Amino acid sequence: MSAEERAARSAEADELCARAFAKAVQDAGGPPGTPPGLSLVAVGGYGRRELAPHSDLDVVLVHDEPGDRRGAPDVEQVAATVWYPLWDVGAKVDHSVRAVSEVTAAAHADPRVALGLLDVRHLAGDPHLSLRLRSEVQAHWRRDAAHHLPLLRETVDRRVDTVGELAHASVPDLKEAYGGLRDATVLKALVATWLVDVPHAELEGCRTRLLDVRDDLHDVLGRGADRVPPEVWPELADRWGLADAQAAQRHVRGLGRRLAHLSRLTWRRVDGVLARPGGPRARAPELVRIAPGVAVSGTEVVLDRGARPDRDPELLLRAAAEAAERGLALSPVTAARLARDGAALPEPWPPSARDLFVRLLAAGPGLLAVWETLDETGALGRLLPEWEQVRLLPHASVVHRFTVDRHSVETCMEAARLVRRVARPDLLVLAALLHDIGKGGALEHSVAGEPVARAVALRIGCSPEDADVVARLVRHHLLLVRTATARDLDDPATVELVSGAAGTGLVLDLLEVLTEADARATSTKAWTSWRAALVRDLVTRVRAGRSGGPDVPAAEPPDPVVALPGAGTEDGLSGPFVAVEATEHGSTVTVAAPDRVGLIAGVTGALASLRLTVRAARAWDEDGVGVSVWEVAEQHLDPAVVRERVHAVLDGRAEPRPRGAVTARHENPEPVVLVHHGASAAATVLEVRGDDRPGVVHDVCTALAGLGLSIRSAHVTTIGPQSVDVFYVVEPGAGVLQDDRAAEAVHAVRAALSSTVTLGH
Repeated sequence: MSAEERAARSAEADELCARAFAKAVQDAGGPPGTPPGLSLVAVGGYGRRELAPHSDLDVVLVHDEPGDRRGAPDVEQVAATVWYPLWDVGAKVDHSVRAVSEVTAAAHADPRVALGLLDVRHLAGDPHLSLRLRSEVQAHWRRDAAHHLPLLRETVDRRVDTVGELAHASVPDLKEAYGGLRDATVLKALVATWLVDVPHAELEGCRTRLLDVRDDLHDVLGRGADRVPPEVWPELADRWGLADAQAAQRHVRGLGRRLAHLSRLTWRRVDGVLARPGGPRARAPELVRIAPGVAVSGTEVVLDRGARPDRDPELLLRAAAEAAERGLALSPVTAARLARDGAALPEPWPPSARDLFVRLLAAGPGLLAVWETLDETGALGRLLPEWEQVRLLPHASVVHRFTVDRHSVETCMEAARLVRRVARPDLLVLAALLHDIGKGGALEHSVAGEPVARAVALRIGCSPEDADVVARLVRHHLLLVRTATARDLDDPATVELVSGAAGTGLVLDLLEVLTEADARATSTKAWTSWRAALVRDLVTRVRAGRSGGPDVPAAEPPDPVVALPGAGTEDGLSGPFVAVEATEHGSTVTVAAPDRVGLIAGVTGALASLRLTVRAARAWDEDGVGVSVWEVAEQHLDPAVVRERVHAVLDGRAEPRPRGAVTARHENPEPVVLVHHGASAAATVLEVRGDDRPGVVHDVCTALAGLGLSIRSAHVTTIGPQSVDVFYVVEPGAGVLQDDRAAEAVHAVRAALSSTVTLGH
């Protein structure tokens, strides 16, 4: 089928309608020629000349107001006879009779009505009346866009919730599913407001090919239908010269996903336009720089002025991570340019690139739109060429509500909600992304995916040990749910099976959370309270049966050797000492000062006020001197500026807080504060898991100092979007905290972290 055939069907219908109208006017005693004040118009798909083999004819008999019908035939008489010739030839007609004022009022009241009328086309009768109707409807649409578009957005959202997405539904609806023909029409209507634009060639290409699919579907089924039943995919594949039914599905689902991507992007632009100060017709906001080489324009992340993609191999990852974390769109133009012109990442990736990738995967709801942009622009192929294996791959089981690739992204988003439950969120989200990467071949997918996941983890810069953990998670991601639902949990062999497969407590913790994320991403019925209880019971039994109990932070490592001025002399350190040293991926800041309660809180506050991004840190006491070494992401720091800020904060001359407010990127899980009893004989060990944001360590240290507690040593680590920090806390002069004091410390730290809304570490 083709556009020419649709146009030919429409032209044939036009002639039929014109003859029927002329006969009805003649029978009603109307004047010869063109009657004034009365016309027949086509709307909707018929108005666009897009009739499928079994489409309805959507027509409206339009007339002037009663007082303006000079010389016009009687509308009621024409309406009583005009449809019969159409019915007699077997045409299916969706018809109505309306005055021009009634049509425009209905279009104003309901944006769904306006959508069909934007494509109104004259068929017969008074052409001036048809032109006036078209002009008034379009003028109303543009003038009232700020009123119409939120209402239209609600109808789109409801439709998506009811019908699903064309790219992922097991029985896709070519018209009503998200990314289908209805959304193509909506996109054209959004362009007609003159507020936003859509890439015309891409929109028309997808829309035309979907119309071709619908025509072939009608031809195959012998009737009008928009839903594609599973049994017709093989015949459609034969018609299109494709290898098999799966190839036919990928073709159609690919069109749907492209249209859905255009729709999401355009609606974000609409939201940005409607939210502009001064109204939707106001000028677009200026660029706002948010990271090196990256800026925000309206609701999109773009390249900053002066960005050099050819010299910055991490620019694509940085732009994607910032967009996802902030819930913004990644500009397709930016992504396409970076895919084409960006410098290649070295292999293995440097730690900073791996961290950006993890931040992207753990961004939560903002990941989906950004990932689709990376995929649709070809940028994803540069980062993860293995993705092509599962791209648009249908699941064999109808339980799954998404294709394999989308399910993997959904699993990442579900895992992002659960990251506080694990100490290694980076390994969790990597495994979530790759857990089904082995699908699409003859080998069992978890077995096939294991070596692929290991290779990906090594390429992006994971250590061999971490790569083995990711590979083990992929290999055994179905272990817990299958064992819990099919084996006797009272049988010791069941516990031994799971314990042997997990290997370590870390893997067991990650498997438990990955299992839940995978199930939740599958469907609403895949993670029931019954299944969750079985998995939780199994994991509890495995933990109880493991020797040595649950994993705890490693024993305090030896303190680094730091050369301090005055060390070993009688006078010792005379005042705060600050040193800054450049490293390959940032800078190292070393601070030493006479030890006291609140010292580390002051140092962290000074670094936070400079908005430095802490990646790792160690702090300890050395013969009455508090020493801390901070690995920060920023390069080219001015030592004098850092030294002055630290001195000013420690001397009480400056506030130890970040300057300016930063808007939260998305709704994050609550922070987690754990006490590891028995992990140290000399101190109480607190593990804090929370958002990586400016001042998080400062907030923890300040809360502890406010209770009069001392931090004997601190071990700060940033893993993707989460900080996992361990503090060895003591009661001055008494050592390990009593249970009530430990509980007080936990509540104070949790309250301090929960009350802040700024972001970064």
